[in-house]
Parts: sequence; structure tokens; C-alpha cells
Amino acid sequence: MHDGPVKAFSEKEIAQFAATLPLWAYDPNRRALYRKIEFDSFSEAIGAMMRIAIAAERTCHHPEWFNVYNQLEIWLTTHDAGGVSERDIALAARIDHIAGM
Repeated sequence: MHDGPVKAFSEKEIAQFAATLPLWAYDPNRRALYRKIEFDSFSEAIGAMMRIAIAAERTCHHPEWFNVYNQLEIWLTTHDAGGVSERDIALAARIDHIAGM
């Protein structure tokens, strides 16, 4: 669960996280962090999606995503803040851990 309102980071603040999240890019059209992950198989992609879903549910913060065969595209944004917040940074780091990268 979340404690109170959350504030969206500025694009400058988001850029400061680039060193800690090098596999993610900022998508200004969606006001979201974006990452594309390619797995060896569909099963691996779905398995990762399930592990990410469990992690997201625990924090009550859910990704937008798209899956085709072994590819997974993920956008992270905090809708009630209107952009990327600390929730997205934390979930992106967790996703990197889950994806083994």
C-alpha cells in the first residue's frame, strides 16, 4: 500500500536515475519509464510476467505492458501523480532483478 499522495519527478530528476536504471528509457508521450525485454521463449516471458505481477500486486502499483511471443514491453507511470514517481523507480529496479538483468 501507499502512504499519502505521491509526486511525479521532473524529466531532469528522472535523468538522474539513468545510471541506476540503464535498461530503461523515458517515454515523454506516455510520461513513463519504458523497457523492452526479450526472453528465450514464450514460457520464459510469461513466467517473468507472473513474477512481475506478484511484485506489482504487493506494492499495489501495476505496469502497463504488452507481450508478443518472447518479447515484453513495459511502461511504468504513476497515473495519480501524472508521471514517473518513486513507485516507478522502485518497480523498475524490481523488474530488472526479476528479469535477471
